[in-house]
Amino acid sequence: MSGLTVARLQLFHYPSSTVRTTVISSKLHHYFPSSNRYRPRTLHNFSTSGIAQSSSSSIVGDLLDYLNESWTPFHATAEAKRLLIDAGFELLNENDEWELKPGGRYFFTRNMSCLVAFAVGQKYSVGNGFHIIAAHTDSPCLKLKPKSASSKSGYLMVNVQTYGGGLWHTWFDRDLTVAGRVIVRGSDGLPMILNNFGSVSVLEPSTVNKDGFKPNLETQLIPLLATKSEETSVEPKEKSSTSSSKVTHHPQLMQILSQELGCGTDDIASIELNICDTQPSCLGGANNEFIFSGRLDNLASSYCGLRALIDSCVSPSNLSSEHAIRMVALFDNEEVGSDSYQGAGAPTMFQAIRRIVGSLAHEHVSETSFERTIRQSFLVSADMAHGVHPNFSEKHEEHHRPEMQKGLVIKHNANQRYATSGVTAFLFKEIAKLHNLPTQEFVVRNDMGCGSTIGPILASGVGIRTVDCGIAQLSMHSVREICGTEDIDIAYRHFKAFYESFSSIDKKLIVDF
Repeated sequence: MSGLTVARLQLFHYPSSTVRTTVISSKLHHYFPSSNRYRPRTLHNFSTSGIAQSSSSSIVGDLLDYLNESWTPFHATAEAKRLLIDAGFELLNENDEWELKPGGRYFFTRNMSCLVAFAVGQKYSVGNGFHIIAAHTDSPCLKLKPKSASSKSGYLMVNVQTYGGGLWHTWFDRDLTVAGRVIVRGSDGLPMILNNFGSVSVLEPSTVNKDGFKPNLETQLIPLLATKSEETSVEPKEKSSTSSSKVTHHPQLMQILSQELGCGTDDIASIELNICDTQPSCLGGANNEFIFSGRLDNLASSYCGLRALIDSCVSPSNLSSEHAIRMVALFDNEEVGSDSYQGAGAPTMFQAIRRIVGSLAHEHVSETSFERTIRQSFLVSADMAHGVHPNFSEKHEEHHRPEMQKGLVIKHNANQRYATSGVTAFLFKEIAKLHNLPTQEFVVRNDMGCGSTIGPILASGVGIRTVDCGIAQLSMHSVREICGTEDIDIAYRHFKAFYESFSSIDKKLIVDF
């Protein structure tokens, strides 16, 4: 068997089995555990009752559920898979032949950390375009090293690697957990399982430094697992060919994993675990106008795009007049460059487009079918945006300071760090104008470096028109990030409008003639 795992790493604060209500600063943080999910204090009109809702309903409550289930890219993909199946989408396998039809709704996963879903318009014909929203499932985190067991000064430690550009000082003095994938040997092969482990606790303790807290990421960013007892040893006395995991990871950790998976420690063949913060996502602010959560970058965009696709084709009538194919693509490894089997640098999405075109042709596909499809396609690269910080507003260009609750931020960069052009920005803003939705613009200061997204990677891959946009947030890449509740609903409505309206809007603008 193979398994996805989450292990709670809380130290010093309270037992992992404790059910509690926590209130911090009165109205600012108030949440409670219920049925293994954490829900906000009040949701007002925020609905958590299901997928198909009216445009006036908020999706914030459902986003909080999604965030609290999505400890890792594996979990985020598994939760997205569940939502799609519940909505009636058909699961495909990249290893099989695809038999697709107009009006059909389909999806597939890769590495269980990347997902592509699509809905075929009833009036689709070969050469028509794809309307795509792309985001990513990964976030900066700490990952267990292949040999994670170490000890110092009477403590059992967990060796980790830094993944992405995290603000690592924010990970200290937090209740942490491990989450990820475990491969377990079984008589019927190596199936994948998703588990949430609630028994393991670790903490990254900080220390006082008058010159500022600047930890060495190799020697001082090592979480505590437990105190070391006399009988505890990193290396077991007897080694066998089946105990490589026990040799490289603490026996206490392996025992907890095996108990959660219902197997022996010798049956665990491989583990792929992240360190995660245990504090649940919740609403905050005097008026519940903020979302406080880990992994908002970029699970917030992923969920809004996924939900928009699902809700744009709830019934067959939603696709009855559609000539295009609506798609959402969620990739892994954006935070480290996207150059992986499951990242946007792989040809996953474009191979899928080619296969879809071929399957729907029902006859010989001409040499130019795929190329014509790409020319008529449009990609929305959705990744979180840096909102203006009230205490550091000078870090933003004076006339381009995105604010929370003011709508999606369209990102521009003359050096092509973002893929937005004048044409693609215009088309995306026309959708907003048609549906009375606000938008904002962002460019970085000339004296500061500019980040990037999967937008330029995908745009340059085959030459697809692309706009880069995102939801404004604070504390990007911190263990705890902040965004606005209104922006979540605006993004959802904008993405849904994109799926429903782009075909008609695109016809009105001719660029090459």
